[in-house]
Amino acid sequence: MESFSVLVVDDEEDFLNALVKRLNLRKLQANGVKSGEEALKYLARTPADVVVLDVKMPGMDGISVLREIKDRYPGTEVILLTGHATTRDGVDGIKFGAFDYLTKPVELDHLLSKIRHAYDKIRREKEKQREKAFRVEMEQQM
Repeated sequence: MESFSVLVVDDEEDFLNALVKRLNLRKLQANGVKSGEEALKYLARTPADVVVLDVKMPGMDGISVLREIKDRYPGTEVILLTGHATTRDGVDGIKFGAFDYLTKPVELDHLLSKIRHAYDKIRREKEKQREKAFRVEMEQQM
């Protein structure tokens, strides 16, 4: 299986560390940070394919972080995760470009499936861009 990078953002340190460890055991390249501000600093240095992002955090909340990620890194997919689900957060998350919205406690296999689907979407978009560039090049050569 192709390896890709995942950034987990959650202010609950025990949950964050356990999830990062379990994702790495599943052969993903997972790292974690404890705040939205840290996530944006991390992404400025190190790209991530998929971000698993807690919605309710002190300081910068997950919806604000999602908006920044989508502005700065439109190719990155974001899965929102929360233990305090509200319909409004879910609607806002999807409206601002989240790939999906899951509630805690989340089953690891379900989360892994969502992460893989998000990465598949990224791969499909990259393939479409390559095909488009190839067609343009062929048209120019003709």
